[in-house]
Amino acid sequence: MFNKTPIQQVYLACGSTDLRKSVDGLAAIVQLSFQLDPFSSNLYVFCNRKRDKLKILHWDYNGFWLYYRRLEKGVFQWPDERTASPLPIHHRQLNWLLDGLPFEQKHAHQQVSATSSI
Repeated sequence: MFNKTPIQQVYLACGSTDLRKSVDGLAAIVQLSFQLDPFSSNLYVFCNRKRDKLKILHWDYNGFWLYYRRLEKGVFQWPDERTASPLPIHHRQLNWLLDGLPFEQKHAHQQVSATSSI
């Protein structure tokens, strides 16, 4: 049903972004400021100045998805510095961020690649 295209990478736009921008404005930031392809199957995540709203831009098959999240209480643990390049993070780190946690979890269990011993 949703997300026919697997997500390759997640990128955070550090600092704040004017979330009055819609698909075209955010895609222009991805292409012109980040020098990345908005039509790839990456997620591009943007946060407002008050850190209580996020927009996620994602190309899927034949059109854009624009996800919007607004917190009723609290703020997102968002990186401060405004840079010309986005910050690549893992899907797991995005989930932490959406749950209100810092995306750098020092005590999280590391991924283990298990093989069969039989």
